[in-house]
Amino acid sequence: MPGQAFINAKKKGRKLTMLTAYDAPTAALLEEAGLDFILVGDSLGMVLLGYASTLPVTMDEMIHHAKAVRRGAPKSFVVGDLPYKGVVKGPGQTLASARRFMKEAGCSAVKFEWNAQAVGTTKLLVKNKIPVIGHVGLTPQTAAKKGGYRVQGQTATDAAEILKKALLFQEAGAFAVLLECVPVPVAREVTRRLRVPTIGIGAGPYCDGQVLVFYDMIGFSSRLSLRFVKRFANMSAAAKKAIERYQKEVKEGIFPKFKHGFKMKREEEVLFRTLCNSI
Repeated sequence: MPGQAFINAKKKGRKLTMLTAYDAPTAALLEEAGLDFILVGDSLGMVLLGYASTLPVTMDEMIHHAKAVRRGAPKSFVVGDLPYKGVVKGPGQTLASARRFMKEAGCSAVKFEWNAQAVGTTKLLVKNKIPVIGHVGLTPQTAAKKGGYRVQGQTATDAAEILKKALLFQEAGAFAVLLECVPVPVAREVTRRLRVPTIGIGAGPYCDGQVLVFYDMIGFSSRLSLRFVKRFANMSAAAKKAIERYQKEVKEGIFPKFKHGFKMKREEEVLFRTLCNSI
């Protein structure tokens, strides 16, 4: 059963790791590092494509990036994130979109955010042998209807709803549940109650695994700093210094040198100059 290894990891208390990738070079790095999951997140709309939210992202855009990720990480467990435009018309469309991830991009599983038809949709996908990760808490595709990008589950009633949704995802056949931006006590209880692993982002230390956007984690993102993001590197600063050095060396004639170019056989160069004179 796909995903069973992650359920077994939860039972053994082994923490799971997930990061996003949107291209082949990044995916190759994550595979080499041994990540448990690689998520082709619809966050690519904001991180790479310049959209103001994830809502404009199309399935064609997701497939384009998912195929690149699979080429870069042929052995990894790759999860395709179903965008709003790939699920908005209901379970039938969601199934068709999920099949595209599996068949066209070679994904190992799909993830989708909680909606009114989430239970039936999960059952439909699982019935069609498509492994599912459910997503509860802050759901970016519907964030505008819930007061924007803010912590969810801060009242007892709202927190109980998050637990209920997570349990419903599990009972419908999801092999994992992603918890985004929920209070630590809520994430801890959801993790305790579920048989399947929880993957947290902004949900504290008690989840069975963690996920971050790769560009945020390496400090390459220009997005506003988020409280739940730890920057493990400052690649933005390093890249800026490299760009400034490149510009300086080009303007001052330091780069490129002859060694950065290609030679030509002497006789061919002489013949070339002769030919030039006749042009």
